[in-house]
This record gives sequence, C-alpha cells and structure tokens, in this order.
Amino acid sequence: MKSIQSRLSLGLAGVLIVVGLALAQVSLWLFEVGLQRYLEAGLRKESENLLVALVHGHDGVELDQQRISAAYNRQFSGYYFRIDFDGKTWRSRSLWDMEMPKPETPGLHDGFELGPRGQQLLVLRADYRRQGQAMSISVAQDYTPMRDSFRRLQQIGLGLGLLALVLVLVLQRVIVKRSLNPLERAREQIAQLQQGKRSQLDTEVPSELEPLVAQVNHLLAHTEDSLRRSRNALGNLGHALKTPLAVLLSLAASERLREVLGLSAQMREQLEQIQQRLSRELNRARLAGDALPGAHFDCDAELPGLLSTLGMIHGDGLLIRQDVPAGLSLPWDREDLLELLGNLLDNACKWADSEVCLSISQTPDHYRLCIDDDGPGIPEDARQGVLERGARLDEQIDGHGLGLGIVRDIVEAWHGRMDLEGSALGGLRVSIELPRRAGR
Repeated sequence: MKSIQSRLSLGLAGVLIVVGLALAQVSLWLFEVGLQRYLEAGLRKESENLLVALVHGHDGVELDQQRISAAYNRQFSGYYFRIDFDGKTWRSRSLWDMEMPKPETPGLHDGFELGPRGQQLLVLRADYRRQGQAMSISVAQDYTPMRDSFRRLQQIGLGLGLLALVLVLVLQRVIVKRSLNPLERAREQIAQLQQGKRSQLDTEVPSELEPLVAQVNHLLAHTEDSLRRSRNALGNLGHALKTPLAVLLSLAASERLREVLGLSAQMREQLEQIQQRLSRELNRARLAGDALPGAHFDCDAELPGLLSTLGMIHGDGLLIRQDVPAGLSLPWDREDLLELLGNLLDNACKWADSEVCLSISQTPDHYRLCIDDDGPGIPEDARQGVLERGARLDEQIDGHGLGLGIVRDIVEAWHGRMDLEGSALGGLRVSIELPRRAGR
C-alpha cells in the first residue's frame, strides 16, 4: 500500500513539475514577446515622429529640434536615433560621441550594446521616402531596466511556483492517503485473518471495493465449509474403518483361530501397520485442513487448564511452569496445538525428576516453543535416532512420546522444525520452530 501511495505521489509530482516548468517557460516567453511587441509599437511611433520632424529648409532637408523629444538631447538617456539618407547620418545628442549601430534589415532587433554602462538596446529600423529621397530611421531604447525587472519577475514567479508546487504535493498526498485508506483497512483486515483475529472482511467499504470484498468473503465461507465437510468425512471414514480393523486384529490374536485358519504372526503385524498408517494419514489429512479463517490458540485461556491437568496426572511433587508472554495468541488450530503441547509436556513429565518448563517466544518470522525437563536427558549421539519415525527411547515407560507421529506430523504440516537439545535444567529440551502464517 505504501508502495502504491509512493508511486502515485512520485508520478503526480513528476507530472506537476514537467507541466509546471513547461507552462512557466511558455508563459514567460509569451510575456516577453508581448512586451517586445508593445515596445515595438512605441518605437515605430517615435520613428514616425522623427519622420514628421524632417522639414525642408534653406539647405535642403533639416531636422526640426522642436518636434523631437527632449530625451534625445540628454546624454545616455536610454533613447537614441540615427537617420541615414543621401550618404549622410544624423545622430541624436543623447549618443554623445558613441556610434549607434545600424541594423542590416528593417524591423525590430535586440542584442545591441551601447555605452560604458553596457545598455542593452532594442532597435527598430524603418525605411521611408521623404521628398523624393530614400531614408532609413533607426530608433533605439534601453531595454536593460525592463530586462532586469523581467528577471526579477521570473525569480518571483519561480518562487511562487515552487511554493504552489509544494502546497499541491502536500494536498495531493493527503488526498491520496485518504483515498487509499479503505485499501489500507482491507490490508489490515487480511493480516488479521492470517492471525486468526477475524473470519470475514468488513462489508462497509467504498463501492469500488464491494465486489472484491464480497468475492473474498464468499471464498472464505466456501473454504471453511469445504474444510468442515472434509474433516467430517474423514472422521466418519476413520470411525468406519476402526471397527473392522479392531475385529481383524482380535481374530489375528486368537490362538485357536491361528491354529484352525493358519493365521500367522506376520498377518497380525501387517494389520497393525495398516491401522497405524490409516490413523497417521487420517490425522495428516485433518491437519492439512487447519487453515480455517479465525483459527488461533489463546495461550492465556488454554495453557492454565492444560498445565493443571498434567499436574493432577503426574502428582504434586512435580513443578510445571510456563514462560509465555501475556496476551500471546498463536495462529493455529486450538485442538492441534493442545494435542502437540499435551504430548510433549506429558512425555517431559514422565521423564522429569521435579521440574518441567514450557516457554514460547516469537520473532518477526517464527514462533519458538521449548519444553525443558530436569530428567536424565538423551545422549547427543542418540537424539537424531529418537526423532526417527516409530523410535522409542525406553520401552519400559508406557506411552513415551518423543517419537510420537502426531507431533512430527503436526510440525511437518505447519512447515516447522523440531530439534532435541540439552536443557538448562539438566535434562532434555524439545525445541519447535514454527513459521508465522504470513510466511507459509
């Protein structure tokens, strides 16, 4: 979600910058062109006034000083002219002893420089015929003050544009964030689904998200219903097969039937293997359907009862304690976790001298469950053999479960890992590492 928001923000910022720069450049160019056209009109009017000031005198064509602006008589005033006709040139007094450049072609020209101050001139050349003579009148104006004002205007406009851009970006980020809030809430609710804190998504969403939410909720309901029916069917199948298998095992155990029918011990062994394999595979199939929406194990609610039951079974002399963070909820099915912890804790209690400890910790990627006891432990070179399917450490202890298939199946079904280590209490530590649901 943050990635989408960042991409939208960066994309909009890039578009605004490109469009803003283009508009600013075009606007400044249009403004400068308009300003030059305005000044050109003024210069053309001045050239026409100079043309009118050319009168016929005693020595031919003369310039009537009374008809020209006083600015042309003030030194470096910023207003200049030159008149070229019949091989002669008249210059304004404002030029002093400087030579005003003459454009090669009629029209408006810029880029000319004049005087010690480096005045930038805007020059208009116009060609006329007066009293039968061809003449060229060039009128110039100092463009430097206007250009400086124009540059200041550019700087002010750039500053205001950047301020407006920042304001627009802030506003669009707020708008985009508010617009994406429904998606962010949907993402949080999906995360809550994975953590077992809810079983459906909220239906109060914008109309654009309603079809998606409806489909997700329909899929969740369909999945939950399918898994429930699968579990029921597996349970029915298990119950249906257990009775015939039990009868066959009973018959195989009968000495008289073995004598009459010739049943061998090998047949009994094969029937027992069928029964064990059937129980294991039914259990694995049941575990494969544990990912129901909302499935979770509340440690605060479930562990006290489990530890109390084990304490009553194994006597008052045994201390069973827990080291579990308050409020911890594990995202797996309650029955499966009770079976896993019950088996491991029961085995630890059978081997412990006086103390058993259950500890649960979590990292960003995993949950770690540890069962420690202060019993005799297992030699390091024998630990791997204990984990083999069907292995038993001591046949004299009834129901020893370090090699229980159910624990192994549960851990494998949840893509976890089980290890045997030395315990700080002096006995054995069974360590189980389970990945968080988001990483499965």
